[in-house]
Amino acid sequence: MSIQKLFSAPLQVVNVGIESFKEACEKNGAPAVQVDWRPPVEVAPESEAILAKRAAKIEKANQKVMEIILAGTPKLVGLDVARNVIPGMTEDTILHAGPPITWDRMCGPMRGGVMAGLVYEGRAKTIEEAEKLASSGKIKYAPCHEHGAVGPMAGIVTPSMPVWIVKNEKYGNIAFCTLNEGLGKVLRYGAFGDEVTQRLKWMETVLYPVLKAAVAHSGPIDLKNLIAQALHMGDEVHNRNRAGTSLLYRALAPAIVATCDNKDDAVAVLNFINGNDHFFLNLSMPVCKATLDAARNVKGSSIAVVMARNGTDFGVQLAGTGDLWFTAPAEVPDALYFAGFTKADANPDIGDSAITETGGLGGFAIAAAPAIVQFVGGSAADAVRYTHQMYEITAGESRMYQIPALDFRGTPTGIDVRKVVEKNLVPVIDTGVAHKQAGVGQVGAGIVSAPMGPFAKAYDALAKILK
Repeated sequence: MSIQKLFSAPLQVVNVGIESFKEACEKNGAPAVQVDWRPPVEVAPESEAILAKRAAKIEKANQKVMEIILAGTPKLVGLDVARNVIPGMTEDTILHAGPPITWDRMCGPMRGGVMAGLVYEGRAKTIEEAEKLASSGKIKYAPCHEHGAVGPMAGIVTPSMPVWIVKNEKYGNIAFCTLNEGLGKVLRYGAFGDEVTQRLKWMETVLYPVLKAAVAHSGPIDLKNLIAQALHMGDEVHNRNRAGTSLLYRALAPAIVATCDNKDDAVAVLNFINGNDHFFLNLSMPVCKATLDAARNVKGSSIAVVMARNGTDFGVQLAGTGDLWFTAPAEVPDALYFAGFTKADANPDIGDSAITETGGLGGFAIAAAPAIVQFVGGSAADAVRYTHQMYEITAGESRMYQIPALDFRGTPTGIDVRKVVEKNLVPVIDTGVAHKQAGVGQVGAGIVSAPMGPFAKAYDALAKILK
């Protein structure tokens, strides 16, 4: 356009700043386009050059990691008690969600879960006694992720707790997770008291043996196939597990009826599963754990194999950086809060359940679950937008997990730390929200964006390794 015509043409605005300026233009009759631009992420000056120089090597490593992830075959093969099967579990060990943390830095809900676990184990008679023992130095705390396990919210695993056993049959590795307690006043949200302890004891003495016998009778259950079906039925298997739980119920119910001699126990177990829409969450998590763990230690890979939160720190691990944790402060979710609670009551993001997003599910597959927005706030259009954004930071798409609303496109899979940093676009996670004080429990659910800090640190660390 010539300079003579420039000032006689209709005004057109392209805004690269804050979005409110675009909105102001439109309110005053001036069409505007918002450019989705973000400032560069602060990383070591030489890191970008190193990773660019090693791009071919990284891509080759990432192709290997993606093939391992996409080819995984996670199956439910049994149940057992934590002390019997989780590597490194001792009578003085308590596993927790997220990266490593000490008692003095633990948030309220994690402390509440630890204390509830000690009462459940019979190590303390009261919460006061449990708090004294928990802070005494006699208890060894360790991340679930460092013991082949995952746990939702506080992620507390004590020696007597029953666990699911999920085996990645393609690669032979195993992952573990506790059984889901349901909603309300539950240990994983930091609640404690007689109600919590009695439920855990019932799960240990009734639920566990009934399920153990049923799975032994049915044989391995193909969980990857169940998740694929659940996505077609409106789940994203993090915050919405209604379809997944229903499909699992169908798989287990005949075996429960066939193996449980006590009719009352069979009825109680079936009613418990039927009344707990989140029951499948504690299987979708070890599915992703077993799938991603097989892809660890591929030198040069920039793909994340862990995102986890302990309510204080948010941690990331990469396939190409071994067992190193990269952490930053966890953030408080933007949530839909239960009546009587606000964001001021919420604890920062907590739980290992972000392993679902790391595996291409949860918030990454939220376009498959438009109903979830009623639980976490937002709109169906937001759900589609979140999933579209996640394609920008992933290395590929699932061959098995597909989203009907996107014409059965595979879910975005394989978070590439390079893309996260270079596009300044972090993973989105849909999650439950715990009260910041021990003993209260869940106060809402919502959407949280992962902090950039862990990804920037991982980016720099990968560059140093490849230098």
